[in-house]
Amino acid sequence: MKNIQKNEGFTLIELLIVVAIIGIIAAIAVPGLLRARQSGNEASAIGSVRAVNSAEATYAASCGGGGYAQTLTDLGKAPVGGVPFISPDLTLADPALKSGYTVTLADGLGAIDVLIAVNTCNAAAANSRSTYYAHAEPIQVGSTGQRSFASDQRGTIYQLATGAIIPNTMAGANILQ
Repeated sequence: MKNIQKNEGFTLIELLIVVAIIGIIAAIAVPGLLRARQSGNEASAIGSVRAVNSAEATYAASCGGGGYAQTLTDLGKAPVGGVPFISPDLTLADPALKSGYTVTLADGLGAIDVLIAVNTCNAAAANSRSTYYAHAEPIQVGSTGQRSFASDQRGTIYQLATGAIIPNTMAGANILQ
């Protein structure tokens, strides 16, 4: 009787070819995935700045006596029997970290007090003021996002391609189209 030996499996060359093909596919796909993630983060940052604009308009009309909140925390406080002016994901910390961006709310250019804090409808920690300045920058430029965004009481959103903080004068920034 003759012994028949079967050798099944892959050769080293075949395995190396498969690994090389997987490496090439990964090298093509990963940069696209990173760009998609950055785009998503930038869209979230724009949405956050828009949410701040909307919340500030509502706050000024109903709670701040025509003045604006100066912190995200104050926008997150609900008036008696009401709901907060902005979602909790932007008020957990001040500044807020959301989708690879730092979102901050501060005094705008030339702000003056409009209503003292204890007279606001939500017992804000700070007085309502005549202006505000909201801005969002990537936590790591080139990785979590490329552009920075900012807005103020006028409601126009500005962008800066370098990802640097946009000054509250909006100097050097372009209007987001």
